Amino acid sequence: MCPLSSQRVFNLNRPPFSSMSSDPFTSSGQPGSADAVIPVSALNRAIGSMLERSFPLVWVSGEVSNFTKAASGHWYFSIKDAQAQMRCVMFRGRAQYAEFTPREGDRIEVRGLVTLYEPRGELQLGVEAVRRTGQGRLYEAFLKLKAKLEAEGLFAGERKRPLPHHPRAIGIVTSLQAAALRDVLTTLARRAPHVPVIVYPAPVQGAGVAAKLAAMVDEASARREVDVLIVCRGGGSIEDLWAFNEEVLARAIAESAMPVVSGVGHETDFTIADFAADVRAPTPTAAAELVSPQRVLLLRDLDHRHASLARGFGRMMERRAQQLDWLARRLVSPAERLERQRMHLRQLAARLASAGARPVRDARARFALVQMRWQRWRPDLAAERERLMRLAQRLGASQGRRHERAVARVSELSARLQVLSPQRTLERGYAALIDTQSGRAVRAPNALKPKRALTVHLAEGSADIVLADIQPRLSDEF
Repeated sequence: MCPLSSQRVFNLNRPPFSSMSSDPFTSSGQPGSADAVIPVSALNRAIGSMLERSFPLVWVSGEVSNFTKAASGHWYFSIKDAQAQMRCVMFRGRAQYAEFTPREGDRIEVRGLVTLYEPRGELQLGVEAVRRTGQGRLYEAFLKLKAKLEAEGLFAGERKRPLPHHPRAIGIVTSLQAAALRDVLTTLARRAPHVPVIVYPAPVQGAGVAAKLAAMVDEASARREVDVLIVCRGGGSIEDLWAFNEEVLARAIAESAMPVVSGVGHETDFTIADFAADVRAPTPTAAAELVSPQRVLLLRDLDHRHASLARGFGRMMERRAQQLDWLARRLVSPAERLERQRMHLRQLAARLASAGARPVRDARARFALVQMRWQRWRPDLAAERERLMRLAQRLGASQGRRHERAVARVSELSARLQVLSPQRTLERGYAALIDTQSGRAVRAPNALKPKRALTVHLAEGSADIVLADIQPRLSDEF
């Protein structure tokens, strides 16, 4: 705690109420009277007022312990060091602005005012601000061991074993004086009074407790008297629960031959034993509920199964009786059986005769149906012949008209061909010059070359000539 100025230190040798103008706490109304009687509430109120006046706001460092967040939003906890501890309260109006929520073992600094809680006369620190300075030694050791065992796979989910649905016996490792034992036994007696319970006593707080707890777990595993084991104790601070955070107990739980349920502390308390166990219960009572089948539900299920079995047995008896009646009806005399067989043979003979005649009837019916359909669709030869003759006449007339049109078309095309024929052009006195080498017609004067062979086509024949000389004319007139 920060040092205080000498002017603010409360002087215990000075009469506490001498500075007051009047003493409201005396029964006679005379201040400073030796026979004055002061009510407890008034005394606590005066002490609290003096503390608040005498001590300023101070920063106090320590390790968080017994942290509780009430439903109202207020925080209640203690801060401690190696020599002392102080109870603290942080009201909701201040707590809602805190940057973090302290946890068990956190190393923090709080800024507060020393006050007195009047109803109980307890000294406490009214916290107005909180800041983190690091985690406490125990919590750091807890995290270090947790990381080590987790890296070894001691907390792996695949090694967790399921709890038996109907254990033949339940084991409990805890102290005989622990309140958690009474809670567990009460819960087991209420839920499963038919299941025997074996207690393996071991202390749950103090020096060397973890080794003793581990020895009880090993003994229960070696004796194999139970199907499931509960390791439990009530709530407390991190120091109170530290035995359940040691490696020896965690390894004993992990190596147990039967499933282990850890029920240590309250719902917010977590220990290494919780992570090493096959199942973690929030409280010892919850651990007892997890391992014990509820007797009422078992009896109800048994009643349902008994009723179902009775109904099944009744239905089976009814089926057997019905089968017996059917067999009795089948049990007849030989004469009656022969008569039934004769009747059956007569029925078979009638069915055979009917079956032999049925194909003939069916065939005749099908033939009559086909004949009727053939009669309906049979063609009329005279009408079809007359229709063919009409079609032949129409075809002949059509072909004659088509022939006449074709002859007229040919005559017209022949006349047009005569008009456009090159021969008619040649007969009018024209000639066509063909280049002998290329086989193309000569159209321009510049295409004529001296000494070049040409073919001249005339109206009455053609001749091959060779040009001696060429005199081109620029005029196109003949």
